[in-house]
Amino acid sequence: MMVLEFIHIDFNSEEAIYMQLRNQIIWAIATADLREGETLPSVRQMADSVGINMHTVNKAYSVLKQEGILTIDRRKGAVIRIDANKLYAMEELKGDLQMVLAKAWCKNISRDEVHELIDEIYEDYR
Repeated sequence: MMVLEFIHIDFNSEEAIYMQLRNQIIWAIATADLREGETLPSVRQMADSVGINMHTVNKAYSVLKQEGILTIDRRKGAVIRIDANKLYAMEELKGDLQMVLAKAWCKNISRDEVHELIDEIYEDYR
């Protein structure tokens, strides 16, 4: 069984547990702790190793599948798959960024400061 030692759930967080799991899996892919084609633990194994409910893991996996990050195969289980539909991903990202940038604008964060943050964050990937 693959052990995902980088998955840490904060049970005191305001963020839903399934979203914490989803976000940490996405982060692991972006930082190459998980790679294209790798299989995640089964829902039961993930729930047991992280200490959460199986339905919560199933919800996180379902969201990742909807987002084109996982495929679910009856024999292999949840497999990491980077969505080949880049155009769709770009539109989705644009929508997400619009709200983030609107909030930044309301806090007087400049375009240059945003660009510096993006560069800093991208340094963490691969």
